[in-house]
Amino acid sequence: MNKSYFETIKIIDSKPLHMPYHQKRYESVLTSLGIKEFENLEDYIKAPEIGLYKCRLVYTPHAISVTYHAYKKREISSLKLIFNNDIEYATKSTSREELDALYAKRDESDDVLIIKNLLVTDTSIANIAFYKNGIRGEERGSTLGVWITPKQPLLKGTTRARLLDAGKIIEADIKVSELRTFSKVALLNAMIDFDILDRCEFLV
Repeated sequence: MNKSYFETIKIIDSKPLHMPYHQKRYESVLTSLGIKEFENLEDYIKAPEIGLYKCRLVYTPHAISVTYHAYKKREISSLKLIFNNDIEYATKSTSREELDALYAKRDESDDVLIIKNLLVTDTSIANIAFYKNGIRGEERGSTLGVWITPKQPLLKGTTRARLLDAGKIIEADIKVSELRTFSKVALLNAMIDFDILDRCEFLV
């Protein structure tokens, strides 16, 4: 049985967003499996005409299936730090048992922040970025600073890749001991884009 993978694609009024990044990751996964011929993912998307939807496109080397789900954002204001040096999730596989097991340890928190070898990686559903004051980067109004995302995430998300390409975030190793030195926190994925949290409590 072939292992399956998926892309989560944001749909607004039937239009799929940022398809070049989803297409690139899909092709990268298949290339790693020795596949040299690819489908155009957008050809498979026939989304509802009105509204915000999460498109789940599941694929193997030989098949593609698509479902649509009305989307409601999950509000996050607390993250439980979970330490695990063994977890691997380099490709967006439908086999998420390891991630689900870590998420189940969140207790009263809204989600988990996974720490691997004392470095920050991801939450269970998103990449993460932190705002550092006083680091000279691109000027944004009167504020000097930079958004930093972990250099070694569990999964290199499409939104993360797009914002790196645009120069809106940079990569760096982030030690768990540095978490409280940052002034802002944002979560990144295809559905929420770059979502700066109103507040974020880190719990151990």
